[in-house]
Amino acid sequence: MSGNTQIVESFWLARPSTSVAPDLLGCTLVRQFPDGETIRATIVETEAYGPGDPACHAYARRTPRNEAMFGAAGVSYVYLIYGMYHCFNVVTDADGVASGVLIRALQLDAVPKRFLDVPEKKRSRLGSGPGKLCKVLEIDRTLNALPLGAGEPLRLEHRSAQFQEAIESGTVNIVQTTRIGISQGMDLPWRWYIGNCAAVSTFK
Repeated sequence: MSGNTQIVESFWLARPSTSVAPDLLGCTLVRQFPDGETIRATIVETEAYGPGDPACHAYARRTPRNEAMFGAAGVSYVYLIYGMYHCFNVVTDADGVASGVLIRALQLDAVPKRFLDVPEKKRSRLGSGPGKLCKVLEIDRTLNALPLGAGEPLRLEHRSAQFQEAIESGTVNIVQTTRIGISQGMDLPWRWYIGNCAAVSTFK
């Protein structure tokens, strides 16, 4: 599903999260490890969070934990939940506006060597959830507030022309629905995913 190598520009991400979230579907997240290993994965599920949103981490106030959300578009926001699972977000909108897109699911281009013992029928689900994808890509708080550009441990690449054509022709269907796993703002339709994709976290 990937194959394009055009880096996503920060100005392209400097829009409201509700505009960026559906546009990130089909884009590629690339993880570059210190030893040279590279994992590429297609974004197949996203959720938007922003100003006035009770489910947004920055809704109440600015804190050391959510500081990255207030930064310029195009940086990472990584946080820990339940004391054990990390979640990866792309910061969006204008500098000073707390806004971001949670990457909820990825479809891996290839299975990392350390996961080759996973049964083949389960490999499509390795990135099917925000915590699971962070485990596969080894994303933690050390990667928080970093730019998502060329030469960085994490970078974003635009959709390939083929993927864009598939969306425009209707071959690839984008579904919009309400967010999941939250206790506030549950009525907002700020979740998007690729229809009939095995890597999506859930089809609710």
